[in-house]
Amino acid sequence: MSQQVQRTVELLDKSFPAGLVGRPITALEAPLADFSTPLLVLDEQAMAHNLQVMAAWTSERGLELMPHGKTTMAPVLWRRQLDAGCTGITVATGWQADVALREGIPTVQLANACTDPALLRRLAAHLAEHPEQELVCWADSLATVDLLERELPDGSRLGVLVELGADGGRTGTRDEATAVAIAERIAASTTLTLYGAAGYEGALAHDRAEESLRVVGAYCDALAALVERLRPLIDGTPWVTAGGSAYFDLVAASFEPLTDVRAILRSGAYIVHDSGFYRGISPLDTTREVATEQALLPAMRAYARVVSMPEPGLALLDAGKRDVPFDEGLPTPVAVVSRLGGAERPFAPEASAEITALNDQHTFLRYTGDPGIAIGDVVTLGLSHPCTAFDKWRLIPVVDADGSTVLEAVETFF
Repeated sequence: MSQQVQRTVELLDKSFPAGLVGRPITALEAPLADFSTPLLVLDEQAMAHNLQVMAAWTSERGLELMPHGKTTMAPVLWRRQLDAGCTGITVATGWQADVALREGIPTVQLANACTDPALLRRLAAHLAEHPEQELVCWADSLATVDLLERELPDGSRLGVLVELGADGGRTGTRDEATAVAIAERIAASTTLTLYGAAGYEGALAHDRAEESLRVVGAYCDALAALVERLRPLIDGTPWVTAGGSAYFDLVAASFEPLTDVRAILRSGAYIVHDSGFYRGISPLDTTREVATEQALLPAMRAYARVVSMPEPGLALLDAGKRDVPFDEGLPTPVAVVSRLGGAERPFAPEASAEITALNDQHTFLRYTGDPGIAIGDVVTLGLSHPCTAFDKWRLIPVVDADGSTVLEAVETFF
């Protein structure tokens, strides 16, 4: 359905070589050594592995997966997720929902309330022209339902999930009684269709401490109970959806007793995983004693070049906050290469190499002893939090198994 012309490399695409200008991004076959730093790359083999791992994990538990597309905002990756068995794509804003619908995604879940009248009318107009697609949004108040009914044109078809929240959490009604009242109002609407219940557990904890797991598990149990309470109000099979990329195992455990429901996870970071936050908290990381063939692997990394060594124990690299994520942990120095795509050599343990700070365009690499680096060398960086890695790049190279050749590039829409 997308009307976009085949994307080609442009001269202003960050860190891409001028020799690729005009080349279709789907067929690059270019040496990584031709690219500049700083550079974010995706690992084709690791992404394919992660798609297979998550597809198997959800299938074994009878779960659907509508991964959060806002993680990558990359329709080409959304399609790979759909091809791997996902039943839809989740987004976070009305504008993102518009992108997904115009890209032909059959089912789009907007994991938020859309209260923008212009966007609501735009989305409704698209759905009126494309009856083969569906959009399902969230509501956590009667005021939200009032707004949806007031702003949507007559004859609109918008699915709605009642959002359950929790004290100290993010959005979502704080009690079941209010959730039921919202559901009753939606069920009586001639504009809206009640689909079920939704929520997000990830705002309630940020580690796997015993108390954190207890709080998240209790919330997921409450969400499962709510969809059962709403079942008599719903025509068709109810939806119940939760699951970020940190606690989807707890969501699965709470949804497991439910029958005749569409139990939907929304985990989105799994396709590239990371070397930081999600590596430390995901139930499918090797740190959880999961076998490698059943574990998610980091599929994104950055390269930054040494531009200055102004004092002992300090090297400055040419990547910064404009290039790599830093909100869920600073990058991790993994290895050094003399040239992009060359053989990596790990940092010696005694060097104690560590990234201690980022400026807009500089990375502070501190070390002890001799780290074996020189001006012009390239440092491989492990990254934390895919959601704030992709949004810094319009075009991201995808490399082959040995990391020396760029196969294609992924375009993002942020």
